[in-house]
Amino acid sequence: MDIVERPLTVVHKSAGGGACEGFLAAPARGSEAGVLVLAGSSGRIEDERCRILAREGLTALSVRWFGGPGQPSGICEVPLETLVSATALLRSRGARRVGVLGVSKGAEAALHLSVLDPGTDAVVALSPTSLTWANVGPGCDGRTRPYRSSWTWRGKALPFVPYDDSWTPIGAEGAPISVLGWYEHSRRTFADRVRAAAIPVERSAADLLLVAGADDAMWPSLRSAEELAARRRAAGQPVQVIARADGGHRPRFPGEGPAPVSDRFLYGGSPVADAALGAAAWPYVLDVLRGPGGP
Repeated sequence: MDIVERPLTVVHKSAGGGACEGFLAAPARGSEAGVLVLAGSSGRIEDERCRILAREGLTALSVRWFGGPGQPSGICEVPLETLVSATALLRSRGARRVGVLGVSKGAEAALHLSVLDPGTDAVVALSPTSLTWANVGPGCDGRTRPYRSSWTWRGKALPFVPYDDSWTPIGAEGAPISVLGWYEHSRRTFADRVRAAAIPVERSAADLLLVAGADDAMWPSLRSAEELAARRRAAGQPVQVIARADGGHRPRFPGEGPAPVSDRFLYGGSPVADAALGAAAWPYVLDVLRGPGGP
């Protein structure tokens, strides 16, 4: 399918104004289905993932939601209205159905949008969390401590679980580490904050697809997906879960190469397993983003 693509700027109509850089790819003939594509803590603009989705008939937009001019340099008290401005742009370009596809911290944001923004019709959460976590990196004040929420909504910080800094990683000094244990340890330490920090997906009217690997070495994404799914089902809301025992933190869709190797973190899985998880999820991803009778 022929596509058109271009960089653009998304102007915030709320969240204190400002703008963020973005990238849009769309079928040359247009589309009535749009998707906002969110990276995780890398903060990158997912241009290649947008191109892959556009070739499947979707208008795909990715934005830099932190780390840009006027934005916090880390994932710290990021206004979720920033992302609502991006979904509004998709609607202004003719999308009647708007979805959000996020991975890791981007999935955390996407799940919140499904609850807070009635204009979100579908969410695909890759390697999700069921909880709101503390900041990853510094806020606009340049500080990483004290811990604060990753997100705000209408100027108010969302309840969150902090990290327990007494945790120490296992492994050789200087080698890449798994931080899965840090999240599990912090959840136990701050058990009294878990309930308030739970992302209330049972209140969301959006269609929800969760994709997770049991070998995720970053955080417990499969446990989180099961918790999210249980809350949806208890509320009589639809949900789909795609999982593989050997999948890691970074599932890869058909047409995408392996995720880059990190010298800091272990993500679990393997290039083969992560590609298999992405391939298993791919038809469900397209179905939920396109919606009934979609392109």
